[in-house]
Amino acid sequence: MARFLRMTNKYFKTTRQLATLVATLLLGLGLSGCNELVQVQKSTDVYEKYSYAKKYYNTEKYSWAATLLEEVVPYLQGTADGEQALYLQAQTLYKLEDYASAQLVFQQYYTRYPNGEYAELARFYSGFGLAQNPPDPRLDQTQTYEAMKELQRFIDYYPQSERAQEAKLLIFDLQERLALKELYNIELYYNLGNYLFNNYESCIITARNAMKDYPYSIYLEDMHYYVVASLYEIARLSVEEKQQARLRDLRDEYYNYINEFPDGKHLEQVEQYFAYAEKHIVDGLLLD
Repeated sequence: MARFLRMTNKYFKTTRQLATLVATLLLGLGLSGCNELVQVQKSTDVYEKYSYAKKYYNTEKYSWAATLLEEVVPYLQGTADGEQALYLQAQTLYKLEDYASAQLVFQQYYTRYPNGEYAELARFYSGFGLAQNPPDPRLDQTQTYEAMKELQRFIDYYPQSERAQEAKLLIFDLQERLALKELYNIELYYNLGNYLFNNYESCIITARNAMKDYPYSIYLEDMHYYVVASLYEIARLSVEEKQQARLRDLRDEYYNYINEFPDGKHLEQVEQYFAYAEKHIVDGLLLD
């Protein structure tokens, strides 16, 4: 046992020494690279800095490349390297997943060089980057709208591009996020019920507007369901002189729902709403 323990201690001691050596070497390499970057930054030669920026980009040291490009791009504007440098800056920011900043630089590129070598790519990535990290549907959707606008502009400029179909699919995906945001608003109004005022009316208006705006959405049935459910609540809680008209509205909307979704996932529930309407409608009587 004592021999085993000595061998074990020797092994772990050797392992720790090896790990320390590797860590030291890696740290040394990192510091060496950082020292190189610092030295390059001290240079007054713009083209030397640009050369290193390209080197860092090609070796996937994007943060270093971005640091240098931020310094040199303004000085290269109007030179033979200005166009490429600006596009490289945009791509570097894109690689760093700083999509908002990348989009601004892509816009600068295609505005400054509308017929440039990278104009098509700049227009595509301007929207594509923003679409990679859209905000939560519950939050402000300014970025989503901006991404859709940029992608649509790309399609308008390059309808025959091999990336046009990808741009269209991205727009559809972003539209679904906007539709989901509307569904959250619809659900919120429905859940609030008659708190403070008649939120069921707001639910119906929001749902119907959303159904018009997103007629092919995967959330269309849910939107329509909340219209039926809200009409049921309005009819159920209605004063007597208005109830018959509201029950008929509920019945009409039930038929609209089953015509659109004969096998819908909410069918069982809307059947109950319909049964309630049929039970309480007085034939030939319409009070308002």
